[in-house]
Amino acid sequence: MLDRTHTSKRLIGETPPEFRGAGRDLRIDACRGIALWWIFLDHVPNNIGSWLTPRNYGFCDAAEIFMFISGVTCALAYGRTRQRDGWSGMIGRSLRRGWDIYAAFLLLTLACAVLVYLTGSDDLADDSNTRILFEQPGASLAHAAILQYRPVNTDVLPVFVIFHVLFAPLLWLLLRAPNVTLGLSLALYALVHVFGWSVPAWPNSVWFFNPLAWQLLIVLGAWCVIEGEKFRPWVMSRPALVLAILYLVFSLVLALSWGIKPLVPQALTDLVFPLDKSNLSPLRLLHFLALAVVALRLIPQDWRGLSSPVLRCARCCGENSLPIYCLGVLLALAGHLTLLDISAGLAMQILLSLAGILMMIAVARLLHAINNKRSRQPQRTQMDETVSPTFSSCQADGTLWPGTRTTSH
Repeated sequence: MLDRTHTSKRLIGETPPEFRGAGRDLRIDACRGIALWWIFLDHVPNNIGSWLTPRNYGFCDAAEIFMFISGVTCALAYGRTRQRDGWSGMIGRSLRRGWDIYAAFLLLTLACAVLVYLTGSDDLADDSNTRILFEQPGASLAHAAILQYRPVNTDVLPVFVIFHVLFAPLLWLLLRAPNVTLGLSLALYALVHVFGWSVPAWPNSVWFFNPLAWQLLIVLGAWCVIEGEKFRPWVMSRPALVLAILYLVFSLVLALSWGIKPLVPQALTDLVFPLDKSNLSPLRLLHFLALAVVALRLIPQDWRGLSSPVLRCARCCGENSLPIYCLGVLLALAGHLTLLDISAGLAMQILLSLAGILMMIAVARLLHAINNKRSRQPQRTQMDETVSPTFSSCQADGTLWPGTRTTSH
């Protein structure tokens, strides 16, 4: 264990302070939970609840927020695992997480197909991209197994499978040459827009979230964790805040002009819209960066509002992001069916939006309680084993011996 630690220090240099921190930034889980709510609201077609999301007030939506935060959390989690268990432990953890997301994607694909089949709705089968699964089940399942076929709204999960599996080499590069790694990511992003590079998909050869483009947000999130202290003064400066606000106002005017009434010349809106979400349009990327600058400036890490009931619910959803995202996809599919077959009125849209978010919160709290119960059992076992000084895992100064794990929530 000591040899492994000394070797990594010689190769990498000083460990990023974020990897050594024992605390948890509550803003991360809160933002991820709110993004999950926004994604659900946006996934229900023609839903009045989508006006509560950023989609109608600028260029980007919750997808950019969710992707960036995933890069941040991956860097924090896997970076601390590397410090504790070495590279082999970190690689094992990333591969297990990739497998979990892969299994969740396959199960969600089957769940969507079962839901559509039970409803017997042809319109829902077309809108959810599951009709081909019923017409060509063998080919569809085979292509789903290699991440080429995806029902509607499940597109992001295959992207996360790829990123988790490949995060170990990415972290290795970021720890040694963070700026060079970010530069390579930007170069790949630019080449995608210049040459139209994409990843093969089936049956229409369109991967909605092109991983060659969206990788930039994952890399950027991880880079911010490793190089955060160096660029934080610039991000928190007044010029950066002013530029961010000006860009947000510009995007707001254009978005409202596109969706409500012409506030600017039609030629300008036609030039900007529709934005290319599949390849992460530069305007969308800049809009997200502007939102991030404003959020960092206005919401400090110790903000009291993070303990409010609403944000506690958001944090609970953010801590269980994978099951809650899958639940949101199924709820959006059920909400779409309700609007098609029962009523598409305003009251029904509001009811579906509230019911869906409340159900996500209820399931997240249940999962949180189950996880807490499981985590207490090892603690009790460890306390029983450490009653005798002979088996104590602490040094004289109270710190843990190398390799001893602590339970965190």
